Amino acid sequence: MPIEIIDPLIIFLSIISGVIVGFSLGLIGGGGSVLAVPLLLYVVGVKDTHLAIGTSALAVGIIAGINILNHKKLGNIRIKRGLLFAIPGIVGTLLGAQLGLWTPSGNLLILFAGFMTVVGFLMLKKNASKYEVTNGRSNFILLKKNVSLSGFSVGMLAGYFGIGGGFLIVPTIMYSGGLNIIQAIGTSLVSVSSFGLTTAARYFVAGQVDLIIAVLLIIGGVIGGYFGAKTSEKIPKENLSKVFAVLLFVVATYIVIRTITA
Repeated sequence: MPIEIIDPLIIFLSIISGVIVGFSLGLIGGGGSVLAVPLLLYVVGVKDTHLAIGTSALAVGIIAGINILNHKKLGNIRIKRGLLFAIPGIVGTLLGAQLGLWTPSGNLLILFAGFMTVVGFLMLKKNASKYEVTNGRSNFILLKKNVSLSGFSVGMLAGYFGIGGGFLIVPTIMYSGGLNIIQAIGTSLVSVSSFGLTTAARYFVAGQVDLIIAVLLIIGGVIGGYFGAKTSEKIPKENLSKVFAVLLFVVATYIVIRTITA
């Protein structure tokens, strides 16, 4: 059941959690949505895994949409390329969200922890410079050819785990779309927002979205996203990715321990 009475501590924790999610989305184009579910479960106090996924998906979708405006002001958005990835991904998101609703909460948490671990390894291995390309025209054609499968696959993961998928979208758009990392981070938010809102819509129909908590997350996310976007051009992304990967390992371990001992 959603939290019916919001005391000041829950309000504060929800907003702080939103700041963390928004800052990560604005800074590295992803990651914050992976943390949103455990933040809701273990910091805010949401009791049901499906409710946490639906609520976080709504908040992440709206926060990412607001971050699009922040990055657009900085000239980092390529809307057409973002839509090429997002449109087929929405189909995958709907399928993934339905599969997530069918998965028992305990199993879903264990799978989520495993997914976080995989994400952590990918972020440790990721070297942004190797995705740099110079021929934007030819790679844009390549993007069109590959976008259906890649967009659908990432969308399905996004729907299943209630994430935005920015950490997967960024390198794909960089490699296929001829964008540098800053442009890819901004452009990825088109898909992150689309996937989050699509997942949230399916979970809302199933009664698995807490609107009050989502609004509080969004308030914090707006604040965090603004500062994340401002900071995005000042800090080496490789260093941030390594620190974030370690954080994912720690949180994943905590989730497994809590789930097994519950």
